[in-house]
Amino acid sequence: MEEKKAHESVRAVERALEILLAFRPGDESLTVAELLGRVNLSRPTLYRLLNTLEQAGFLASTGEPQRFHLGSSVAQLAHVWLSEHRIAELAQPVLRNLWEATSETVALFVPDDTYRLCVAELESHQPLSFRRGVGYREKLVRGASGRTILSQMRLTPDELTRYLVDPTQDVSALIQDIEQIRLKGFGTSHHELIDGAVAVAAPFFNGANQVAGSLCIFGPSVRVTEQRVEEFGELLKRATVALSRLLGQQVS
Repeated sequence: MEEKKAHESVRAVERALEILLAFRPGDESLTVAELLGRVNLSRPTLYRLLNTLEQAGFLASTGEPQRFHLGSSVAQLAHVWLSEHRIAELAQPVLRNLWEATSETVALFVPDDTYRLCVAELESHQPLSFRRGVGYREKLVRGASGRTILSQMRLTPDELTRYLVDPTQDVSALIQDIEQIRLKGFGTSHHELIDGAVAVAAPFFNGANQVAGSLCIFGPSVRVTEQRVEEFGELLKRATVALSRLLGQQVS
């Protein structure tokens, strides 16, 4: 009897994990019908496990009919995993490839509440160059590397006001900019924080498919022409896919 109960408990865990792993990149939420198409479970069993996972914070639900999305407990596990694996160290090969391909300063930023924080940087060896330095902290709404992170946070206009430098600022221009970043897959800024500097940045993601930060290339406008901006954008998009995979994102 005890052996049977133990087997049933293990099977329940396996089924619960199967539900969590049914979420794929791009799935903001799934209905019960969509989940039934991805897992080999009966409807009553699925509902029972969804309720258990929601109570434990691994899933959350909204709307009618219910739509389920990954919950805060998944984000907590991702945070522990990232802390253990030290994102700056994991990113070093990706950063170095970008640095060698562009000869410009490359940096990695992570979100820090309404700010972004530079946690890794490789400085350009060219006489005329720009750098921020590890530990540099700036508001997310300022500069390409910040707005690129912000663009993936899917905030409402009211929620965006919390991130503004000036709370009375009209958010419409910011919304237009972050929508353009989502469309292109990378963001840019010209002479915004440093005169003569151009920045190009793209977002990367963790295993829960949440934005985990941005990779950025800095250079002077005399070298970083519009043509090079497009080239850097494509390089960054490939680099962020590689980094996201290192951080556990399942790329289909």
